[in-house]
Amino acid sequence: MAGVRVRRVYEEPAGDDGTRVLVDRVWPRGLSKAAARLDEWCKQVAPSTELRRWYGHDPDRFAEFRHRYLAELEEPERAEALEGLRRLAGDGPLTLLTATARADISHAAVLAGLLDA
Repeated sequence: MAGVRVRRVYEEPAGDDGTRVLVDRVWPRGLSKAAARLDEWCKQVAPSTELRRWYGHDPDRFAEFRHRYLAELEEPERAEALEGLRRLAGDGPLTLLTATARADISHAAVLAGLLDA
């Protein structure tokens, strides 16, 4: 695999981004679809609303969030979407986009770890 990176969707695209996929369930606030410059929007891999609300991007909860999120990714619809991301990652560089302020402790970071493994 050529590498999976995580970036904020609000950042300007980089020339080496490869395929750009938004992995949030909700469209990013204040961003037009044209400005996002996405190749795909894969909202099926986003964590459930309940898990996202419980987590609240609290760094102290990240390990437990990761554990719960990995369990959610085993659900059929999410597993199928994850396989689609694996195929994209196998084809070349893949950038997972999120609106989260702290991408390093986001679901996108968990996904990148899975896809880069």
